[in-house]
Amino acid sequence: MAEEVIPEQSTPFGARVRKRLTEDTVVWLTTVAGDNTPQPNPVWFLWDGAESLLIYNRPAAKRLVNIRRNPRVSLNFDSSGGQDIVVMTGDAELLDERASLTTHTDYLEKYSAGIARIVGDAAKFVEAYPVLARVRLTRVRGF
Repeated sequence: MAEEVIPEQSTPFGARVRKRLTEDTVVWLTTVAGDNTPQPNPVWFLWDGAESLLIYNRPAAKRLVNIRRNPRVSLNFDSSGGQDIVVMTGDAELLDERASLTTHTDYLEKYSAGIARIVGDAAKFVEAYPVLARVRLTRVRGF
C-alpha cells in the first residue's frame, strides 16, 4: 500500500518524502474542531516505513476529541522558504493499547533527547503521553 500512497523512492519527490518521514522530528498534525476550524499542532511521530505514523498524546489533548469526531486529518512538514513541500492526508484512529516502555521503543529512542529535556525520562513520558494515535496515510502531495 505504501507505494500506492507514497511516491516511488526512485523519484526525487519520493526520496524526499521518505527522508523527511525518517529524519524529521516534528510534523504538523491538523485536526478539525467541532466548529469546523482547522487545529494545527506540532507533534512528534514515528513512521512505520509503510503507510502510517504513530503519535503519542496527552489524555486531555483537544486533538483527541477532534479525531473521535472526525478522523480525517492532514499532516505537513515545515518548508524551507517555500521549498520541499510535503502535505499528507489520512485517517487517524486512537489505539486501544497504551504507551509503555516496552512498546514502540524505536519512538522512545528517536525522541530520547527531547524526552529528557521535557519530562526527564521515558517512564515519565509514557505516563504523561499514554494515548497512542495512528494516522494511516491516504494521499501524499507536494513539490
